[in-house]
Amino acid sequence: MTAATLILVLVIVTALAFDFTNGFHDTANAMATSIATGALRPKIAVALSAVLNLLGAFLSVEVALTVTNSVIKVQGKDGAPDPDLVADQGYALLLIILGGLVGGIVWNLVTWLLGLPSSSSHALFGGLIGSAVAALGFSGINWNGDGSKLDGVIGKVILPAVASPIIAGVVAGVGTWLIYRVTVGVAERFTETGFRWGQVGSASLVSLAHGTNDAQKTMGVITLALIASGHWSDTGAVPFWVKVSCALAISLGTYLGGWRIIRTLGKGLVEIRSPQGMAAESASAAVILASSHLGFALSTTQVTTGSVVGSGVGKSGAEVRWGVAGRMVVAWLLTLPAAAVMGAAMWWLGDLLGGYAGPIAMVVVLVALTGFIYLRSRLQPISADNVNDDWDGTPSAARRRTEVSA
Repeated sequence: MTAATLILVLVIVTALAFDFTNGFHDTANAMATSIATGALRPKIAVALSAVLNLLGAFLSVEVALTVTNSVIKVQGKDGAPDPDLVADQGYALLLIILGGLVGGIVWNLVTWLLGLPSSSSHALFGGLIGSAVAALGFSGINWNGDGSKLDGVIGKVILPAVASPIIAGVVAGVGTWLIYRVTVGVAERFTETGFRWGQVGSASLVSLAHGTNDAQKTMGVITLALIASGHWSDTGAVPFWVKVSCALAISLGTYLGGWRIIRTLGKGLVEIRSPQGMAAESASAAVILASSHLGFALSTTQVTTGSVVGSGVGKSGAEVRWGVAGRMVVAWLLTLPAAAVMGAAMWWLGDLLGGYAGPIAMVVVLVALTGFIYLRSRLQPISADNVNDDWDGTPSAARRRTEVSA
């Protein structure tokens, strides 16, 4: 096995590992509010979300093509793959991609440990950008497409990141306000029951939409790797086996359930009721599906968080915990640069060692950091059993207080 073949295999495996972390990191986007309001039991919610993520992954490839063509400049002036990047079976470009994937996974795991619903999408893009800048300089990034329109990283990633949570928040806020205006005088027990059934449908639509956007990103990364190694040449399509493997990886991650983030999004931002939950989920689904159709690789996490905050603002007297929201915004701002720094560091490590040793060392670092973060999470476990505990303190702290009082 040549070094180029080894690194291609490692890139594909690592990309699927990223897709898996994306799944459990983003389960909260679809199901946090339904779990918090009791519309769905936790384990049923993640199973339903996993199935719909799997189906959604096959509905579009527009976002995948954005990742393939709009981040790293893989094409030369004639439109064909840049010969410098794909020389020696694409070893140089594959090393860049591997560094970016490691950076994205590490940031996903750090924010999962902290229970922060940060963007898996921006973690991936940050890792790829940092690794590519370290290898090629800033000119190696496709910042603005061909210059004739807003495209590339700016048009397809950064602008949607700024606009999407605002749009989703406004839509959810107006929707929540209208719901409570329309149902004035209706007994609360009837509105809660009815909207819980509505939440099952709206949460399912968010899961389907999530598959059409987030699963596509890893498809694009693997396709980019196959182009680099000479195993694929069509920049306008994705191999079928790549679609299937990415869809399975993200759905398995979703089924695992990112309980720490589900708890923060469902209980930490707003004490949410079923009408608010349905409004938030409907707004999220609409924004995500529209963006997927246009090829915008947005953050479904930011969209969902904006919707949940909007549902709190739209309900008179609802409490929005702005301190928690502020922590999330800080995480959003740090995601791209933090993942970029990690991606750049991984590329430097791989380039320093070179050959077989470079990519192997990068994967060893990833496995070591993953093991450490997992062991650290076991000190304060959150699962389906305590995800809906009151937000006042950690779930484990709440149990200890109960035991002492008893």
